[in-house]
Amino acid sequence: MSSLYRMHPVQAIAITIVLTHSTEAICGERYISTTAMDLFEQHQQQLTESEAPLAARMRPRSLDEFVGQEAIIGPGRLLRRAIQADQLSSVIFYGPPGTGKTTLARVIANTTQAQFVAINAVLGGVKDIRGAIALAQTHRGQYGQRTILFVDEVHRFNKAQQDALLPWVENGTVILIGATTENPFFEVNKALVSRSRIFQLKPLDSSALEQILMQVLGDRTRGYGNQTIAIDADAQAHLINIANGDARTLLNALELAVETTPANAKGEIHITLPVAEDSIQQRAVLYDKEGDAHFDTISAFIKSIRGSDPDAALYWLARMVYAGEDPRYIFRRLVILAGEDVGMADPQAVVVVTACAAAFDRVGMPEGRYPLAQAALYLATAPKSNSVMAFFDALAAVKDEREGDIPNAMRDASRDQQGFGHGAGYLYPHAYRDHWVAQQYLPGSLQGQVFYQPSDQGYEASIQSQVARRREAQLAALVDSNAEKFLPEALTTGPIDRQQDRWLQRATGVLGEQLGELRDRIFTHLNPQRHHLLLDLNASTGLLTWEAIRQVPEGGVVALTHSEKAYSALVEQSAMLDELARPKVVQQITHLSPVVFDGIIGRNALMAEPNKLKAIQQLSPLLSPHGKIVLAESVPSRSQRLSALLDAAAIKPKLYQQICKAESSLYNNPDDAMVNWDVPDLQRHFETAGFDCKVTVVRWSSQVVITGELLARWMAGKYGDRLKAHGLSPTDIAYIQAQFTQQLNDKTVTWHRSIAFIQAAHT
Repeated sequence: MSSLYRMHPVQAIAITIVLTHSTEAICGERYISTTAMDLFEQHQQQLTESEAPLAARMRPRSLDEFVGQEAIIGPGRLLRRAIQADQLSSVIFYGPPGTGKTTLARVIANTTQAQFVAINAVLGGVKDIRGAIALAQTHRGQYGQRTILFVDEVHRFNKAQQDALLPWVENGTVILIGATTENPFFEVNKALVSRSRIFQLKPLDSSALEQILMQVLGDRTRGYGNQTIAIDADAQAHLINIANGDARTLLNALELAVETTPANAKGEIHITLPVAEDSIQQRAVLYDKEGDAHFDTISAFIKSIRGSDPDAALYWLARMVYAGEDPRYIFRRLVILAGEDVGMADPQAVVVVTACAAAFDRVGMPEGRYPLAQAALYLATAPKSNSVMAFFDALAAVKDEREGDIPNAMRDASRDQQGFGHGAGYLYPHAYRDHWVAQQYLPGSLQGQVFYQPSDQGYEASIQSQVARRREAQLAALVDSNAEKFLPEALTTGPIDRQQDRWLQRATGVLGEQLGELRDRIFTHLNPQRHHLLLDLNASTGLLTWEAIRQVPEGGVVALTHSEKAYSALVEQSAMLDELARPKVVQQITHLSPVVFDGIIGRNALMAEPNKLKAIQQLSPLLSPHGKIVLAESVPSRSQRLSALLDAAAIKPKLYQQICKAESSLYNNPDDAMVNWDVPDLQRHFETAGFDCKVTVVRWSSQVVITGELLARWMAGKYGDRLKAHGLSPTDIAYIQAQFTQQLNDKTVTWHRSIAFIQAAHT
């Protein structure tokens, strides 16, 4: 009781009265002291609340008074049901200031039957946590009462303080309610996050802010209901707009406007637009230099520039500058972007940006905003290329490949030329025409490897063909008899052959790029989750199988092949992967039952099937109820006509008509499973099999070299057979073959293909 004598006399009197009239005073000094202090704190809280700012006084006390956040607290929502049923589990409220995090905690305190203990992480520490836990254990043991521990600004606790909470949350001693303005997945102990439900609160919309404003004006106890206040429409709109979704900012501005505006002769406080503007002069911008808003805003800025949208770039730049972001940080990101996303398409980009950064350092703010905006606009409107990313492919090669020997001709000749012949055979480029000569620069084990792929944008377009021609010459030099000494190392090992095949594919056309685009389209439509199980219906090349393994690391991939050769090749290639990451390779679709897949993918999986409806029906039991089928099917009936490649004027008219008729019958042969179907047939088959189906047809064009071997294969295959079937004589066929050879041999033509992208799911 000695602590009573140190109190203010008035407070001591109040407590003495309570002690005198307490029917349970005989229960002991400890209980009496606690009761007295509880009343003292209650009296102090009442005084504080009566003198508190409007925003604090107007905090909702029940769910019915709470405004906004309908997505998480609206009728029927999980959080509302849990609060009303007093069955709340640990939760973390995450959102910007003024959106109702602390208010929701207070509503829960007023609603629940559990003991409610609050800690502010800015002021509290492990000692406070221990005190709260001790109180929770006492109430749980003596009264069987649960304890809700509210930790405001929970991200302010360090790791040790958060760890101190963990065991008590885990064993149910306390139910945690955390409130934070920072992303809990980054700033809060992962163990705490995993044991809590995360509710994200969004900035309040205009209608919610208006409703809050009306509540204040009508509340006679805590608001301004006892005063006559008139707010002009434009003043109200200004307050709501500048508050930017923050209820606290709105109420603080309204309070300032009301308290500083004298009443007129009628006793009315009139809030005009000028008064409102004086009360809230600057928009409350959500921006924390170490929080989500910082990273999200700079991300939006960079992506807008990468997407060549100067308007969006200026908007996000203005938002950062307005919020006080360090311009030097912005310049640093712009310099990075100039190299990463503009690169060789405009080599002057990095020069312009660094010059603007230097200009900013000279003039400072606010005039420095001119070079800052200039740098952003230059990059946003510049041609784009990320070809410098090739450097990271080279780094990966250095990391993953066995270190290759430096070619002898590339070695330093100044020291070991006599002893080891270092530098012998080096061809001095300046001694040759155009100051260039084809020779080996890469290690022999990497010869033919391509890292840099010039784009067709800006300056880079002007060097694209030059780089390609020189690579072709280097490859020719590699296989030339003059380079015979390099052949065993460069051409005979399996992995090196595959690298050269990839190089040749890129050097002779864009087929590789189109296959990559096709693969990316399939997986974009499928959008698999990391835990999904996928089936590749036609895994002969592994094009989709390897990407599937990458996208579902916690799931699995089954690869269906249709030949012994493809099966063996896929098994051999997958042996290089970790055992758990390897696809399961099968040869019969009947071997898959009773496995059910989240996604089924394929390239040309149905094109040659004689009974496409039956093949589609076989997929139905293999697909999970919420699964998806995504296929890419070439449509031969819509593919390139060979007759269209010929100059019709150079051929006898009657004979050219016969060629066209023969082609027409070839692509409309009802007995040929490759061509006796079209896109509507596939869509109908999927719908008959019980799928919702969407088909998108994409027409692709590529440059193809018509070789003599290809021409001979055409004439010896179905094409030649059709010409014979249409009554063309051997003389006519020989004439047609001669025309093909004369007009197309070794010529590059534009080849058109149609690809049907199919997306199907159970109805």
